[in-house]
Amino acid sequence: MSELAYTGLTLDRAGGRRSDDQWLAGLRKDAKAVALWRDHCLVRAEQPVWMDVPEGREDTVFLGLDGDTGVFAVDLSDLEEADATESVGADAAVDIRRLVSGLDPQGATRLAYARGLLHWNRNQRFCGACGSPARAAHGGHLRICTGCGKLLFPRIEPAVITLVEYGDRCLLGRHRGAAANAFSTLAGFVEIGESLEDAVRREVAEEAGVAVSAVEYRASQAWPFPSGLMLGFRAVAEGPEIAVDRDELLAARWFSRDEVLALQEEHRIAGTGRTDSIEHFLVTSWLTGA
Repeated sequence: MSELAYTGLTLDRAGGRRSDDQWLAGLRKDAKAVALWRDHCLVRAEQPVWMDVPEGREDTVFLGLDGDTGVFAVDLSDLEEADATESVGADAAVDIRRLVSGLDPQGATRLAYARGLLHWNRNQRFCGACGSPARAAHGGHLRICTGCGKLLFPRIEPAVITLVEYGDRCLLGRHRGAAANAFSTLAGFVEIGESLEDAVRREVAEEAGVAVSAVEYRASQAWPFPSGLMLGFRAVAEGPEIAVDRDELLAARWFSRDEVLALQEEHRIAGTGRTDSIEHFLVTSWLTGA
């Protein structure tokens, strides 16, 4: 099992069978669905609400098989919040990331998966090529344009996140919009026509003015908030010079391990309070020499 949250899903996604509508219909009879509302999980006493798979709702997606049992997710976003919670006996709609500490790893992973797939379906109602409505297929893992027939697949947005080191220090920056005196690693989306390593070098150079040589892949993490895939790296700087862009980064400097530990104790590193984030993994790994 991965030590990163939202990864290591053990459900059988049944990719070879979910195009069979009759098979899916048969699964629905004895299956359960987790209920979401506008990217939030409907909960009762801080636990996700699971319900019978509703009849006649198109906003239902197939997540996979738990043994022989189907697992689904239903989107109640067409309802007002009070109506959605009442309809399933929930007492609130909350951000999934707020629930992580009270869930087992598989529970958190399933919820994140459900959130990402439902978000994509809700925001891909129409074809980007001809503008016609798109219908759901393959249990919500595909949408088909009713006009031009274009096949629309779930969108994933890859982003690199990097801990840069120079000697026995690491580079942390203070981002525009972040809390005062809060620091974090550097991250950014991968652009068209570049490799992951290219993206690391470009982002670090653009934001901090630091040139890096060696780039080492460390781990990846599903981050469907709403559709990210985080790819974690460690990189080695060619020199200590820093020149922040003053756009995304307001400041950056090199920190020793003792200084990073002090920042953590003061909750001044972005990933400190979010142990479900890959940033926490990267920083902790560096601190322990892993």
